[in-house]
Amino acid sequence: MKLTNSLLLVGGGLSFMASAAAQQTKPNIIYIMCDDMGYGDLGCYGQPFIHTPYIDQMAAEGMRFTQAYAGSPVSAPSRASLMTGQHSGHTVVRGNKEYWRNVPIVMYGKNEDFSRVGQHPYDPDHIIIPEIMKDNGYTTGMFGKWAGGYEGSASTPDKRGIDEFYGYICQFQAHLYYPNFLNRYSKALGDTGVVRVVMDENIKYPMYGKDYLKRTRYSADLIHQKAMEWLDKQEGKQPFFGIFTYTLPHAELIQPEDSILNGYKKEFFWDRTWGGQEPSRYNPSDHVHAQFAGMITRLDKYVGQILNKLKEKGLDENTLVIFTSDNGPHEEGGADPTFFGRDGKLKGLKRQCYEGGIRIPFIARWPKTVQAGVTNDHQLAFYDIMPTFCELIGVRNYQKKYRNKKIKEDYFDGISFAPTLLGKSDQIKHDFLYWEFHETNQIGVRMGDWKLVVKEGIPELYNLAEDIHEDNNVAATYPVIVSKMIEIIDREHTPSEYFSVTLPKR
Repeated sequence: MKLTNSLLLVGGGLSFMASAAAQQTKPNIIYIMCDDMGYGDLGCYGQPFIHTPYIDQMAAEGMRFTQAYAGSPVSAPSRASLMTGQHSGHTVVRGNKEYWRNVPIVMYGKNEDFSRVGQHPYDPDHIIIPEIMKDNGYTTGMFGKWAGGYEGSASTPDKRGIDEFYGYICQFQAHLYYPNFLNRYSKALGDTGVVRVVMDENIKYPMYGKDYLKRTRYSADLIHQKAMEWLDKQEGKQPFFGIFTYTLPHAELIQPEDSILNGYKKEFFWDRTWGGQEPSRYNPSDHVHAQFAGMITRLDKYVGQILNKLKEKGLDENTLVIFTSDNGPHEEGGADPTFFGRDGKLKGLKRQCYEGGIRIPFIARWPKTVQAGVTNDHQLAFYDIMPTFCELIGVRNYQKKYRNKKIKEDYFDGISFAPTLLGKSDQIKHDFLYWEFHETNQIGVRMGDWKLVVKEGIPELYNLAEDIHEDNNVAATYPVIVSKMIEIIDREHTPSEYFSVTLPKR
């Protein structure tokens, strides 16, 4: 869907300067989403071992949600739910379908890499959030992981409303924190499409093995630097929308040998090692607990720098900052969620539709607008972000305005939680929340306190009010509730040629 910046649609009698002045009342928005952080990985959510002072302070100055959910229990479809405003029974991208397989190999120094990288693309005819923001006068920047279309597809940042992008088009590439290349799209630099930026200092050394750590260009730091450069250019004359999709603390568990890491090595002096997994591009890691904790503290430092930059530039009070994670915790690359207790006493991990795989930290800070120090139990999911942002920037009837008219029904599944952020009493609640994930053949439905998890077609029912860990399957005791929730699945699931799941039988 091709959209034009709304500043260019203004009638000839209204100058650009007048239009820009009108836009200044709109809030700036920064959406920070990290990678594979569990519900209990932050101090403000009960984590005892990992230091997160800046995010904890953000929670103290804003609203901390306790029943917020990712769009999916794994990366690409969770991001698709965020971007499209659709749950995973409707959105096109429902899994990590890869497009780097079976393509010609290219060389970076003596390192083999793929000539095409990336995941399944978003439907180019279905509007996504940055296109809406762009259409309403915002300048847009995205820094981190894209995972919404492979190189050369119809859905890359340059084609989907992003002015400046720096990071990974492909989430598999993001398994290397010292990569051969990163991707960039920059209007300011004259890019006409997404390009590769070769890490010349890195490719002098192999991408796997003992010499890997001689590489010096650490992607997480580079991505954050680009995000801060973009943020530093914002002066408040035009509203801005930043999507900072940091790859921390996803495996591999490797980072620079600095004071953050060395501090945790002293705390976890008995720490263990992990031998690596070359096909997944996970290098061996020493001090895996220190590495994981250090990655979260490094991320926390990034958040602190963002908030300080907003204050420094006088943009603090008119900027909504959201911090969250794309799904629950993982065990990849040597990570040890059992040690950290980092599922927040929830059952399940990444790739599972139990609470631990999909319930995530979610914090919103907006000085003088969002009440400080509030803990909120409103049930929301990533597909609620689109209607929320539309309401906050003054877009009405977004479903009608932006729907794809080429098809009979273009799904928009979210409900705005702007009333909750603004302290109003007219918040509409979901009748249900919905997830499906083909890789583990699971479906999840939450209806009030009831939670249905369907595994390979077999339903399990839990009462979260009494059984937050989902230990006691009461499906046999409440067949009417199970039947009602299966009706939701039958209604909400649309077939997918790429991502199939087994529907429950009645």
